[in-house]
Amino acid sequence: MPPELERVITAATARLPLASTALEACQLTVAALGRHATARISVLLPLHDRLRRVAATGSWQIFATVPLDTGAAGRVFTSGRARTTEAAPDGRPSPTSIADGALTQPDVVAQTCVPVISPTGAPIGVLTLDWTEKVDLAAWQATAERVAARLGARITQLGGPPVESRDEKLLRHAATLTAASDESDLVAAATNAARDVSGLDSAILLLCAPGGLRPADPGGDGGGRDDAQCRLRARLTGEDTHAALARLMERVHDCGSTYTLAQAGTTTGADEYDPPLPDGVGTLIAVPLGPADTGGLLLVADERVRRPDPTTVNLLELLAAQAWICLDRLRSLAGLRERAGSDPLTGLRHYGSFGERITATTPGRTALLAIDVDDFKIVNDTYGHQAGDQVLVELARALELALRQGDELYRVGGDEFIAVIEVGRPEEAAGIAERLVAAARRIGRTISVGVALQHDAESPELTLRRADAALYDAKREGRDGIRLSAA
Repeated sequence: MPPELERVITAATARLPLASTALEACQLTVAALGRHATARISVLLPLHDRLRRVAATGSWQIFATVPLDTGAAGRVFTSGRARTTEAAPDGRPSPTSIADGALTQPDVVAQTCVPVISPTGAPIGVLTLDWTEKVDLAAWQATAERVAARLGARITQLGGPPVESRDEKLLRHAATLTAASDESDLVAAATNAARDVSGLDSAILLLCAPGGLRPADPGGDGGGRDDAQCRLRARLTGEDTHAALARLMERVHDCGSTYTLAQAGTTTGADEYDPPLPDGVGTLIAVPLGPADTGGLLLVADERVRRPDPTTVNLLELLAAQAWICLDRLRSLAGLRERAGSDPLTGLRHYGSFGERITATTPGRTALLAIDVDDFKIVNDTYGHQAGDQVLVELARALELALRQGDELYRVGGDEFIAVIEVGRPEEAAGIAERLVAAARRIGRTISVGVALQHDAESPELTLRRADAALYDAKREGRDGIRLSAA
């Protein structure tokens, strides 16, 4: 190694013994290297499941986090092997280097990326040098590896990379809550976050529902449920706790977050300000979730007696606020999707939804029933469109009740409906159609129904045309009945 690079190693590591924290050690190393290398230099340390840039040179500093499976830094950290990437001969990054997350800056000609290694040989971080001019890359990689090894030894002496703070945990969990795609995912993310931030065993969301509070279902594994989580969940949502939870809900939404400890030798529940705890629950933190009439509670509990500090309660309040914002957004989006996919008059799904449904039909088992209200124009002309709308609403309810579980009913026109049903034999389709006709008669209306069973290799569109043709046959032959497609 050239003598000047040996001097770089000495200079870059001379002040490491003076560092009192891992972050300070990284900053001293980067500053010293920056005086000798014509490169942009940074150090990344692990933070939960990501790498966080904790020190960097120049005005370009970006203290962001990088997924462990992304870019050159992530690959070097997970593999423990150094790598140097050069630009293509024309000065631009090669497709491979772009895909690897390296050399994305236009003035960078090469990148040296080496693992920061502990004395045991385990990667505990990454040192990167982004070069803006030609250098002896092989020699500089060897130099960076030696500097990174000494930095790793000092970080280890200082207790290792800094752990994730509770504030950082909250930010990470807030991002997960925002990314939740449905209510079940959100509940799982929120309960997992509450346990992680508080350090307690169990967390559940109780949401307002007809008849009182209901535990929200996190789905899947319940956000990491273990035995303690399952036991406490059962104790906090048992039949004998409903009245106590209702009182707790009222108090928390009136007065703010609260917690109760089941201390040995005391009796909880004697005071209105000391809510009772179920047997086996040593600590309970209750946090309001959204408005009192539509929201609920975030309950975080432990079998042990744990006295939470004010910061913990504050963080849980922030978490509950973020969870409610995300839950309200998901519910609003679900409502918009429901309105966009359904007929506003009858509540049935409409033609657009039907078009999506018939792409998933099963030849030989799917039947389409084309339904038309007899003499509907006379109702509109005689009694007005408001009366006609009422007929459609009543008929839609009657037809839905006559269908089986799993059958689907769509409104595809003014007085036109289509039922999509799955059958084992053609006779079943005719039987369902007869039930629909009978249901219409019971509310004083008549309908005509055309029935077509999808043939093998037949398109859904052709099946629908056959059902329509059978419907017109039923109309011509006197209405108030069904006709099967002959073809």
